Amino acid sequence: MSTAAAALHRPDPFALTEEERGVRETAALFAQRELAPTVARRDEEERYDRALFTRMGALGLTGLPYPEQYGGAGMSTFAWILACEEIAAEDMGMAISLSVHILAQLPILTFGTDAQKDRFLPPMTAGRHLGAFALTEPGAGSDASAIALRAERGDDGYALTGTKVWITNGADAEVIIAFATIDRSLGRDGITAFVVERDTPGFRVGSHERKMGIRDSVSTELIFDGAKVPLDNRLGEEGQGLKVALSALGAGRIGIAAACVGLARAALEHATRYATQRSQFGRPIADQEMIQAMLADAAVAVEAARLLTWRAARLRDAGQPINAASSMAKMYASDAAMRVATDAVQIYGGAGYSRDNPVERFMRDAKGAQIYEGTNQIHRLVIAQQLIDEVRRTG
Repeated sequence: MSTAAAALHRPDPFALTEEERGVRETAALFAQRELAPTVARRDEEERYDRALFTRMGALGLTGLPYPEQYGGAGMSTFAWILACEEIAAEDMGMAISLSVHILAQLPILTFGTDAQKDRFLPPMTAGRHLGAFALTEPGAGSDASAIALRAERGDDGYALTGTKVWITNGADAEVIIAFATIDRSLGRDGITAFVVERDTPGFRVGSHERKMGIRDSVSTELIFDGAKVPLDNRLGEEGQGLKVALSALGAGRIGIAAACVGLARAALEHATRYATQRSQFGRPIADQEMIQAMLADAAVAVEAARLLTWRAARLRDAGQPINAASSMAKMYASDAAMRVATDAVQIYGGAGYSRDNPVERFMRDAKGAQIYEGTNQIHRLVIAQQLIDEVRRTG
């Protein structure tokens, strides 16, 4: 059974609404019919296909969790992560591109003025404009407060000078949420958020990263050489930038977790099917207890990762704090994806080490998820610190 067909017949571990089932089925069919046939070639060519993103916009997937007022579907975070899992089960790169695009809209919705929302959101929710989230710099990765991109204020706006790196969608995005500092001596209190448009004077795309995995989603260097950003493109007040970034990243981690669930599920499905077809010593390797143990552990990991992800999404939809929950989901799901994909390669044996086999790509793609959107080591610190703070607060 294909991944899409499996999604249509998979029992719901919790009751999904008819609308949520519809979103999941739409995403699954799109992934199977339009992403799967070309994903291996796009990975090989390290090529982002903008037409596929446009097609997701036509299906309503590029604005799922955003209000209908701005052209979105007016649905929940939970509906969005259902779609993200299905897309990632066929194409992790396109799922990450879409997740970052969804992430880039959140600062505008949360901190933007009415005029900014009316201007920027409708083309993004419709998939006509692609979004990027420019936070990472050569010296500022896990430590976002170390941002060095400078924002010098003038009479008519700001001049941004510096470099961002590893920016997903950066090469193609029309709308970039960029974070700069008005004064490095202020530390985190100097960081400010801006909407940078693609045709901004002084802005250009630099080199493309040559990545191990997720290669059909291009990551690039962005160069700001006195880029002229008008006052109307500042998001929030000066010094609010880190608050803007962190509020969006909490939600973004849930999308990454969902993508990891999709990848892990696909790796498990491929490995299980292969184990029933591959014979050694006169019987299918699926009959060997060691293989059965690997499949069982993988199945538990996928289900546990999904439940953590669903919990984080439900908490966000209920307006509850998600800092620790989203870190738990992202950390566990990405570790699970790497473990399940690695075991899938092992079950395939030599065939799994071939680039003609999808599990090889799954393993490369999974590794990146343990690094971006905050390394898993950082997320462990976030989780532990919240536990410690709660004990100290309650005595």
